[in-house]
Amino acid sequence: ARIKRLKNANLPYERALDEFDLTVQPGISQRQLNELKSLTWVDQSYNLVLLGPTGVGKTFLSVGLCLQAIEKGYRAIFITMGELVKALKMETISRRSQILLKRLREAHLLVIDDLMFLALDKKEANLFFHFINDIYEETSIIITSNKGPQQWGELIGDEIIAAAILDRIVQKSEIIELTGDSYRVTHRQTIFDNPHRSVIGLSNGVQNP
Repeated sequence: ARIKRLKNANLPYERALDEFDLTVQPGISQRQLNELKSLTWVDQSYNLVLLGPTGVGKTFLSVGLCLQAIEKGYRAIFITMGELVKALKMETISRRSQILLKRLREAHLLVIDDLMFLALDKKEANLFFHFINDIYEETSIIITSNKGPQQWGELIGDEIIAAAILDRIVQKSEIIELTGDSYRVTHRQTIFDNPHRSVIGLSNGVQNP
């Protein structure tokens, strides 16, 4: 059952929450992380909004929480906003999209990654609203975005729909703003880490400093 849940989760990679380095991310405390790991908020259908620029760990945290949920027996699924909008537009004609959206609607925990990365036209906004309305108060949603809720309305083609989406997502949610340097930069892997590396460029008579 766990293997099936993991396969259906559609995770971009597998990184456990224990690997998340809080020393480079002042936007979240150890106490907050422990509360998120407990997943009691999922049982209460609370939402989590992770805000911040590219690379500060939003996706890492959401993937880790998905893995934590899967280990505890929850159905957790990860999808990008682009993939979700595409599936919603194809639902009436694509069996594959129908199966995917059925899984999303039945999930205990759903991650929507990169919300509002791209602007939505009126039709897309309407489809997204109906989807959120379907799972409202039944599924916990984790949203990652580099734009705050006050900016979401600018990227949705209808102000009334934008307000309705915002109301359903934010009304019962925790909003965490992640800050600091890019997590990817801080934890990058580099070819120059090994002090015993061979010197590059000797064939050209050039030695690296």
